[in-house]
Amino acid sequence: MAIAARGRAQLTHGFDYVPAPESTDHVRIPERHDLFIGGEFVASRSNRRFVTLNPATEEPLSEVAEADQEDVERAVAAATAAFASWGALKPERRARYLFRLARLIQERSRELAVLETMDGGKPIKESRDVDLPLAAAHFFYHAGWADKLEWAFPNRRPRPLGVAGQVIPWNFPLLMLAWKVAPALACGNTVVLKPAETTPLTALRFAEICLQAELPPGVVNIVTGGPETGAALVASPGLAKVAFTGSTEVGRQIQRRLAGTGRRLTLELGGKAANIVFEDAALDQAVEGIVNGIYFNQGHVCCAGSRLLVQESIADVLLEKLKRRLGTLRLGDPLDKNTDVGAINSRAQLDKIQGLVRSGIEEGAELYQPPCPLPERGYWFPPTLFTGVASSHRIAREEIFGPVLAVLTFRTPAEAVEKANNTPYGLSAGIWTEKGSRILWMAERLRAGVVWANTYNRFDPASPFGGYKESGFGREGGLQGLLPYLELV
Repeated sequence: MAIAARGRAQLTHGFDYVPAPESTDHVRIPERHDLFIGGEFVASRSNRRFVTLNPATEEPLSEVAEADQEDVERAVAAATAAFASWGALKPERRARYLFRLARLIQERSRELAVLETMDGGKPIKESRDVDLPLAAAHFFYHAGWADKLEWAFPNRRPRPLGVAGQVIPWNFPLLMLAWKVAPALACGNTVVLKPAETTPLTALRFAEICLQAELPPGVVNIVTGGPETGAALVASPGLAKVAFTGSTEVGRQIQRRLAGTGRRLTLELGGKAANIVFEDAALDQAVEGIVNGIYFNQGHVCCAGSRLLVQESIADVLLEKLKRRLGTLRLGDPLDKNTDVGAINSRAQLDKIQGLVRSGIEEGAELYQPPCPLPERGYWFPPTLFTGVASSHRIAREEIFGPVLAVLTFRTPAEAVEKANNTPYGLSAGIWTEKGSRILWMAERLRAGVVWANTYNRFDPASPFGGYKESGFGREGGLQGLLPYLELV
């Protein structure tokens, strides 16, 4: 069966896919964006701006204000002023605001999903079916906690901390905003948030949602800019709490900066997760979990299963199935509903991925990439896997943050644990086996904050997420995710 269509994607088994692009007619992107401080959009005192690009086309989307230290302090002052009334507001009234924010995110989900895809490069089906539902769910979930904090912590009196400074990454812009803003507001804190420089647009659209929800001025403030803006926010003396998601290197700098200040800190940093497949696993199911674990969101996932540990006896069979599955992945226009692998977020990230892949080849690993023509414009990298990888290789040690899988083998469960834990990171892991006792034995010994069994990349607002070692400390989500935003007296 063949369907003639311009720009169609040819699959290896002979079927053609007609492009199914998501409409962008309902999304209006202003030529310029300002800062959101004290409940209104205001110009930056620095008068500096930067351009945010569509990584799939390299076309500019908008000019965005770059906040300097004075702008950051204005935002912190607005949040401090708002805290006096927001922190004292009846919890059930705070809950109503969070419910309203959640409903508005749902109502505007199509607009937000398209904007997320245009600004970040991720496939529209991921923005639409994963990011937006989860972002709304976090606000719904934390709205439910807002008036129940005294029951959550028996015999203690929970109190909000004050102003929370929050810095989020570019891989899940709106979802990471929800992870941080929702618990902070539910606990009675106010927020100054800095989105990533390459993906600021959905955070600024969320500022519009705050106005639409009639959130009191200053409760949420959004300052845009690059690393200098983030550093100015972290250094602000008016903050009671800092939450950061990003690279381990920057996390170290923030920890040094805040040491001895008495300010609360949570860090969710990098990862190099092991996805471990035993010989008794359901292999077809495991292949889908492996693909979801590393090629979802182009591998731009801190908990990505970027190391595949497969038991030696089934390695050949599993790799044959996996390579065949890679040949069916569709790379291309992120706004096409058929697309599985979208654009790399930025030129800088693409350069990093290409450099680490070259190191894998130079160190003797065997590269495999399915036939995959790349668009002429934009930032693209095909789904990739390496076999013949040693634990000493850079591709097995360093976080690539791209669609690149390093395959290693093991013989015994003890060897699998040793190889899985042989990393400075400790964010996540996956186990594939039919034996429940083996799942429990492995999970007890893996040094990872989140361990999935016979699935991967499953998230829920009620489930805490966070890591060990160089993957950071503190938890986001669940009851445990409330604690960093509360003082218990």
